[in-house]
Amino acid sequence: MGKTNRSKFLLFLIISFVLILAACSGDDKAKDSGSDKGAEGGDEKKDGMYSIDDFSNVKTNEGEAIDGGTITFGLVSDTVFEGTLNWNFYSGAPDAEILNWFDEGLLTWDENYVYTNDGAATYEVSEDGRTFTFEIGDNVNWHDGEPVTAEDWQFAHEVIGNKDYDGPRYNSDFTNIEGMEEYNSGSADTISGIEVVDEKTLKITYIESTPSLLTGSIWSYPLAKHIFGDMAVADISSSPEVRQNPIGFGPFKVDSIIPGESVTLTKNDDYWRGAPKLDGVTVKVIGSSTVVQELETGGVDLISDFPVDQFPDNAEMSNVEYLGTIDRAYTYIGFKLGTWDAEKNVVAPNPDAKMGDVELRQAMWSAVDNTAVGERFYNGLRWNATTLIPPSHPEFHDDKNEGRTYDPEAAMKLLDDAGYVDTDDDGFREDPEGNPLEINFISMTGGDTAEPLAQYYVQSWEKVGLKVNLEMLEFNTFYDRVGNGGEDDPEVDVFQAAWGVGIDVDPSGLYGAEALYNFARWENEDNERLLKEGRSPEAFDLAYRQDVYNEWQQLMVDEVPVFPTLYRALLSPVNNRVLNYAIGDGTGVYLSDLAVSKEEAVKAE
Repeated sequence: MGKTNRSKFLLFLIISFVLILAACSGDDKAKDSGSDKGAEGGDEKKDGMYSIDDFSNVKTNEGEAIDGGTITFGLVSDTVFEGTLNWNFYSGAPDAEILNWFDEGLLTWDENYVYTNDGAATYEVSEDGRTFTFEIGDNVNWHDGEPVTAEDWQFAHEVIGNKDYDGPRYNSDFTNIEGMEEYNSGSADTISGIEVVDEKTLKITYIESTPSLLTGSIWSYPLAKHIFGDMAVADISSSPEVRQNPIGFGPFKVDSIIPGESVTLTKNDDYWRGAPKLDGVTVKVIGSSTVVQELETGGVDLISDFPVDQFPDNAEMSNVEYLGTIDRAYTYIGFKLGTWDAEKNVVAPNPDAKMGDVELRQAMWSAVDNTAVGERFYNGLRWNATTLIPPSHPEFHDDKNEGRTYDPEAAMKLLDDAGYVDTDDDGFREDPEGNPLEINFISMTGGDTAEPLAQYYVQSWEKVGLKVNLEMLEFNTFYDRVGNGGEDDPEVDVFQAAWGVGIDVDPSGLYGAEALYNFARWENEDNERLLKEGRSPEAFDLAYRQDVYNEWQQLMVDEVPVFPTLYRALLSPVNNRVLNYAIGDGTGVYLSDLAVSKEEAVKAE
């Protein structure tokens, strides 16, 4: 790729709770007192507010590294992890937390989410921006010693593109590859746009050159063909090679698994970046109610996602340093508007969906006060979300768009005007045809805040006359009910969930008509147009792409197939003995750099 063309590619980059809320004033603001030092890395505020800006994302090293040593990583979850331990098939965040330790993508990215040539593979791009040539390093090997090959990378695309594939990855990122749709339909035996040049060289040609190709839409996770090549595609995700004996090429390799509870890993001496400094890592599931105890006693050395509602009471824990960054994530409320067509792999809208009235959805957003939730329940470490592109992507997050502000009077007017009125004087509104309206709402268990928070939303909606029935579900059951396996529970009308967004700003994988993760099952012509425009060659112009995504953010505010509730600070407490650890993107600190200064974890005083 020429220097001018490469420059063009880079231009665009760069509960009791209810009582608490009742006491909230809409004018409450966080006040920085400038006094009272709190946690290491954070300043405590007199009114109990904190800011993500008060934290560093890189650990302060204390002492000198010893040779070897092991650490324990706490995976905070109030349910077991599913155990689909392969990037090509996993769907839940707990599995991803485990995968990060032993497997990785072939490409890495910088702090601006741009692919670099510092990863396990390098790349070059053709002058027209459509053909990428990848070169896998000669020292990049699977944990069993077999080289990671171009055929492994090609094989991952063939599996995801296979009609029998049962994972969530197949979407517009794949259909943009030449010949992929023909391969998926069965009219072609191979993917014409993917060529194995030699053992370590792969060439992929895309239909359209898009800016997303440099910021996350390239699938960079190979699949070991020498292990999975003879398996039926439909059998891979449930195979022992995924569930009990997973393989990768990352810094640590899986030694043993207690299903749903823990994973023990040992160092990979053959890791391409060099042998890890640690001898091993244990990943163990810990409940949200035991996080603090585990940290104080040294039962775990670090946690990647500390429950921020517990931070104020534990900000001065003496044996840890809290790291913090803006999470590439948000929580949201979603409305069921259709089902998933598993045959066609597309959304099938339901014109008679209970939540199909846009005024009903708009009213339900206006009825909830997420500013109060963030300030009084999360002490400012989660805050009111306005659009579906979070501030973790500052170039594209429209900070001028206020979303739908808290206004219960406006919510009631919307409902009145749309014909949702209380015709039998029972305190709850009927639908426009005069039929009883009951809305079934599901949310996830987890920590002390989960059910009170869900109850707050229920009570907020009741205050504007809507009868909402709440059901709390554990993580895996929740996602089964909401449609993660492609089967949508018809009893679910509204759900509360969270998204961890990718490094690429393109929201097609969550809200496109071909995205399994489009759990609202919403389809809209303007949505599809804007998503396409955001991936178009014209979108290499940063201003153009910003305008497209600003329009898309406003469309989602207007149509409300889902609405964001809270943006999130990611807090990671790290034991004082741990060295060389960082969170966030583009830090240049890798898991193979991790070390410890003491044999045993430091305990709180």
